[in-house]
Amino acid sequence: MMEESRETRIKRLSMRSMRRGIKEMDILLSGYATANLAAMDAEKMDLYDHLLRENDQDLYQWVTGQVPAPEGFRELIGEIARTYEK
Repeated sequence: MMEESRETRIKRLSMRSMRRGIKEMDILLSGYATANLAAMDAEKMDLYDHLLRENDQDLYQWVTGQVPAPEGFRELIGEIARTYEK
């Protein structure tokens, strides 16, 4: 399998952020992706890619603070949640 380019990866992750299943997660993740993907290093992109494989119900509960996020995702979930704090 060919290694995808950074540009292709950003586009793929952006699309996966927008097409979730729960409208609230579409909004939260697409906004976060638009604001942050281009500046992410490869390691952070790997983590975000992994996060996008999680169930939407779980993601929503983590981002809204209803349930603590797993240790490996806590910092990233915090960043996503802070994207919408005003």
